[in-house]
Amino acid sequence: MNGRIVLAALAVALGSAGARAEPAMPLAPHRAAYEVSLVDDYDAARSQSQAPVAASGIIAYEFSGSRCDGYASNFRQFTELQRSEGDPLSLDVHAVTFEGGDAKLMRFRIDSRTADGDAPAVVGSASRSDGGDTTVALTKPDPATIDIGQSVLFPTEHIERIIAQAKAGGGTMQARVYDGSDTGKKVFQTLTVIGKEETARTQEPVVAETLGKMRRWPVTVSYFDEQARDAPPDYTLSFDLYENGVQGMLKLDYGAYALSAKLARLELLPTPACHD
Repeated sequence: MNGRIVLAALAVALGSAGARAEPAMPLAPHRAAYEVSLVDDYDAARSQSQAPVAASGIIAYEFSGSRCDGYASNFRQFTELQRSEGDPLSLDVHAVTFEGGDAKLMRFRIDSRTADGDAPAVVGSASRSDGGDTTVALTKPDPATIDIGQSVLFPTEHIERIIAQAKAGGGTMQARVYDGSDTGKKVFQTLTVIGKEETARTQEPVVAETLGKMRRWPVTVSYFDEQARDAPPDYTLSFDLYENGVQGMLKLDYGAYALSAKLARLELLPTPACHD
C-alpha cells in the first residue's frame, strides 16, 4: 500500500441541459470510523506473490465546518498487510486539512509512517487567485512553489460537484483534483462514474440508524497521475455517497489488490450557523 490519501475533473458543467437545479444540502459535520479488510475474491491479487493475503486496520475521519467558516478534516488510516512471504507491511497516515468555504484556499499537513520508519512530512498550502490560477506553496519536506494551473478542485469542492452532478442525473464527470498527497506536487486527473439514485434502504446498520432514508448514489472515482500518460489509475475509490456528503462502505482498488472499509461508527456533529 502506498502513502496516498483517500480523502475524499477538467471542471464540468454540473447540470445537464434542462435539468432542474436543486438547492444544495449543507455538507454534514461528522465523525466516521471504517474497519479495513482485504477484498479476498480479487483475482488480480492472487497472480502476484507479494500481494497481500490478509489485511486489517481502521480509517478514522472527522469533518467539520461550513461554507461560511471553511471546512476542516482530520483523517487517520492505519493498515497492516499480511503477505504469503515476508514480514507484514504496515502504513499509518495522518492528514489534517483546512479548505476555505469559497474554495480559494487549502492548507494541509500529511504525516506517514511505515514499518521502516517515518516518511518526511508534507506541509503546505494551495491558493486560487481571482483569475482561477492555483499555486501550491510547500514548506516541507522542501520549500517549493508550484503553479498547477486552472480548473483544479480541492477535495471538499470535488465532493460538492459530484453531489450536484448526481442530482442532475449522474453519469460521468472529469476533474483535476489536488489534495496535497504523495509529495505534495501531484495533481490527479479523475474520472467519476455516478450511478442512479438508490431507493432501497441501505443494508449498513450504522448508516440506516443515523441517516434513515437519505438520498444516496453509488460513486466510483479513478485517480490518475496527470504526468503519467496512458497509465492505469493510481487507485480507484468506490462508495455510496449520501446527499449530505457522508460516504458509506468504501472499496479502495490499488490494481494489485483491493481493500474494503466497512463503516462501523457514524456520529453527526452540530452544523455551525453562518453569521453575517
